[in-house]
Amino acid sequence: MKKIKKALISVYHKEGLKEILRKLESSEVELYSTGGTWRYLFNMGIEAKKVEDITGYPSILGGRVKTLHPKVFGGILARLDQPEDIDQLTEYDIPPFDLVIVDLYPFEDTVANTKDESEIIEKIDIGGISLIRAAAKNFNEVMVVSSQEYYKDFLTIIETNDCHTSLDQRKEYALKAFKTSSHYDSAIFQYFCRGNELEALSISEIEARPLRYGENPHQSAIFYGSLEDMIVKLSGKDLSYNNILDIDAAIRLIADFDETTVAILKHNNACGIASRPILLEAWQLALAGDPVSAFGGIIISNAAIDYQTAQEIDKLFYEVLVAPDFSYEAFELLKKKPGRIILKLKSTHFPEKTLRSALSGYLYQDTDRKVESVEDMNVVSDYSPTETELQDLVFANKVVKHTKSNAMVIVKDKVLVASGLGETSRVDAFKQALEKARGFQKDVKGAVLASDAFFPFSDNVEIANNAGIKVVVQPGGSKRDQDSIDFCNQHGMALCFTGIRHFKH
Repeated sequence: MKKIKKALISVYHKEGLKEILRKLESSEVELYSTGGTWRYLFNMGIEAKKVEDITGYPSILGGRVKTLHPKVFGGILARLDQPEDIDQLTEYDIPPFDLVIVDLYPFEDTVANTKDESEIIEKIDIGGISLIRAAAKNFNEVMVVSSQEYYKDFLTIIETNDCHTSLDQRKEYALKAFKTSSHYDSAIFQYFCRGNELEALSISEIEARPLRYGENPHQSAIFYGSLEDMIVKLSGKDLSYNNILDIDAAIRLIADFDETTVAILKHNNACGIASRPILLEAWQLALAGDPVSAFGGIIISNAAIDYQTAQEIDKLFYEVLVAPDFSYEAFELLKKKPGRIILKLKSTHFPEKTLRSALSGYLYQDTDRKVESVEDMNVVSDYSPTETELQDLVFANKVVKHTKSNAMVIVKDKVLVASGLGETSRVDAFKQALEKARGFQKDVKGAVLASDAFFPFSDNVEIANNAGIKVVVQPGGSKRDQDSIDFCNQHGMALCFTGIRHFKH
């Protein structure tokens, strides 16, 4: 255990610091500080020496240079078990520090709240980050508190041990310090790297949450990031790896719908989805899409869950229910089954880029934010869809965008009739959808068909025609597009091209 005798304190955020300062003062720790922090101590009536009293230099260049001096860093980096270091401390009258408390300029908050580059640049901390790295490097001698986040835990340490720290504690806080500095540098790099992603990939998430298990029970898993930015758990067990993937897919899907919509997903794909002005009707129609697959699925709504709808949802076994809100009565009913996870949806805003591991590296791409509207339905056949059919085409195209390729989606009256997905052949995907529709005794006549990619041959429109589906949307772009157009013209079918492919792998 090492007694804290001298401490250097230079922080941006003062909240939570007062109790630490009082404890250090009562333990007769000699305090050194800079600018605003020194004034904070002075106003508290706590005696502290100014850093410039050590260095002989005032804060210069508008505060850009305060602590960058050998007398400061010598006192942090000195190895007290090395006679040569002790001699140099004595020769140059350098005080050896046992504690460094730093809280950096809020660079990320500044980037989030202003586009003023000069203001952003001034929030790049130079001295503070250097103090953190120096103190962390010399953890054998120095305790470093690198963020306001650690004030409370550090206070517990010095209160419990009367201002002594152990080597294990100093090493643990060195790890926290390098986490702080790494994340800070990553944020700065990302700011400068915008629009120049080929330079390098740097991602840092400082929150880590262990999950129940990974994709399978024998795999461990961790979620990095803040789940609370998008969802809040109101009730239920902890989330698993698969839960999070399904929730991600569900939110991405529902974000594309403005009307009151309910979707049910299994393994990242919608097995039921419907839009209706009344939430209960949307739920009933979504469930009817595939009541077998819905068992143990993920349910998401873009409207608050009322009691009447909750009563019906409660009859089904499901893993997760996500909605922007719940009536009091609805939540009281739903939470009675603690094994089911109830989540409040806070945001549907996803990052502009998506990242996944592949081979020995990572794939990084623009997020697919394209959502086709009626205006994007470019009619290429002699026959045009009706207004109702156009609305169904838009609905179907949204669903197929979020369905695993190869994907074919059949929709009628803004309800998913059936989908075929994950097939190596687009024809097989379509046949899968038709077979599922037949299995649930659904009439596909009058429905519309959406495909995530173009038709290389006319076989899909031929199958559609034979099934009674007369309206089709696909991206187009095949060398043999005309074959499909000709068939549609000959058989009174409407065909639309969007020009946008929506592969999902």
